[in-house]
Amino acid sequence: MYTYTFGGKNGKKHILHESNDMVVVRLKTIPDPSASDFQGTSRNVLRNFNLETEFPEAGIAVYKARASVKNKLLTRDNARLSLKKEAGVRFAGRVLVEEDGRTIVLYTENIFIKFMDSVKAEVCEKTLKRFKLTIKQKPDYAPNTYFASTPENTGLEVFKIAEKLLSMKEVELCHPELIRKKALKIIHPLQWHLRPAVINGRKVEADVKAEKAQKLSAGKNIIIALIDDGFDIDHPEFCRKGKVVFPKDISSGSKDPRPRYSHENHGTACAGVATASGINASGVAPEAALMPVRLSSSLGSIAEANAFKWAADNGADIISCSWGPVDGDWSNPKDPSHTTFTDLPDSTRLAMDFAISRGRKGKGCIITFAAGNGNEDIKYDGYASYDKVMAVAACNDTDRRSVYSDYGKSVWCSFPSSDLEYAPFHHPGPLTNGIYTTDRMGEEGYNPLSDYTDDFGGTSSSCPGAAGTVALMLSANPDLTWKQAREIIKDTCEKIDEAGGKYDSHGHSKYYGYGKVNAEKAVRKALELISKNSLKERRNNRPAAAEKKHTAAKIKIVKNRKETV
Repeated sequence: MYTYTFGGKNGKKHILHESNDMVVVRLKTIPDPSASDFQGTSRNVLRNFNLETEFPEAGIAVYKARASVKNKLLTRDNARLSLKKEAGVRFAGRVLVEEDGRTIVLYTENIFIKFMDSVKAEVCEKTLKRFKLTIKQKPDYAPNTYFASTPENTGLEVFKIAEKLLSMKEVELCHPELIRKKALKIIHPLQWHLRPAVINGRKVEADVKAEKAQKLSAGKNIIIALIDDGFDIDHPEFCRKGKVVFPKDISSGSKDPRPRYSHENHGTACAGVATASGINASGVAPEAALMPVRLSSSLGSIAEANAFKWAADNGADIISCSWGPVDGDWSNPKDPSHTTFTDLPDSTRLAMDFAISRGRKGKGCIITFAAGNGNEDIKYDGYASYDKVMAVAACNDTDRRSVYSDYGKSVWCSFPSSDLEYAPFHHPGPLTNGIYTTDRMGEEGYNPLSDYTDDFGGTSSSCPGAAGTVALMLSANPDLTWKQAREIIKDTCEKIDEAGGKYDSHGHSKYYGYGKVNAEKAVRKALELISKNSLKERRNNRPAAAEKKHTAAKIKIVKNRKETV
């Protein structure tokens, strides 16, 4: 049993217990701390364990003994002894849990301490030295505050040191640095589009690998502008400080993008798919900022162009548009309305061009458009088929085309969404209701009983999903141009339904574009480009003398090879 106290001497004392079936591993570097990185002995030992959780930003993994293991305590200790011998392992130790027996708490060998305001700095530092503590940081948000490290291999003794310090009259606050899994990016169990899920007893594995992608990048420092009918910015998923930036109601000119009519639920749901913070639902990019741009004007109005201009002028990185011309009847594709073409107005096109050419300080905003829900060729939609945007089609929870989704040469990619059964097309029913996302609060939302809905869908949901993926990429590599971002999506898409997708020689399907978005691969590709560009830059900046020497060395090597031959 180990204790720590938050709130000072009169604060609440917490009790932690030692787990008898878990072991924590921390690597010296910060790659993925998976068992494949270990030597044979350790790999064999870890076959008795499952990966319980990871802290990838710190190179930490927690393993839990399998249920079939009989002597869990002995198995745990054997694993610790083996892992400690690994050259790349910094620490292999015991895991502490809260009194509930489930919540994992990791401890470091660091201590936070605040001395009384009246204590002189030299006295503070003399005390730290007496306890063999090394000052790592002096936070400036409170006087006499220190963040210090204990000697290497102090281990669990850090709890006793902290409690002893707290008992001193000179000390106001003191506790070990404790780490728990951050809850900011919670993926709800129904969010099958972000990670594999079990819904109604059935396994659903049609996700875009967003959970894995978020371990690499979560959208921090990126702004997604959504142009839609209204946004409930008071929703818990959006109301944290800094989440909503440069809100605008284009039609009225105010800075209040909230819904004004009872039917304006669409924008809130789309915003959740892209950017929900993870309180009870995660967006694809939970740490991205949301720029809500309310547009209630009709298609083709000047307000439409103003919306793109506002987004670009105020720092949007991505602009997501889940709207367009009225769709035809998807169940009757022979209806004449399917041949009605709606062109892109010059006013809107020029505003989009401005965002693409001038946005992001010249690197260009990435614009995503919903392909449409009319089961018709996207070429009739001048907005989504514009060659500078990414048109996003919908696929379902079995990696097949959603029955309503538009198709055609201009479809760039597909992203999971809802579907429905339709016997005349021999189209089977889906496994799920649709996409779980934020809903307008209160009775006026899609779901009057909750602030979330689990049946959002259409390409309206697919579009912000793709936008969120781009946010993850740009957060990982902010130097990407709009063209590079599009190409990464193209190159990393997963080919689904290869038998029925009708992919051409260029890898393009009229139903899925270049395939279903794979967020993890897209982020990794974005990161790879950083390394390649850095190498290229170093080569370009190599001094002339060094370059000449390098070239001469290569000639010598080639000459020697020729002489050998």
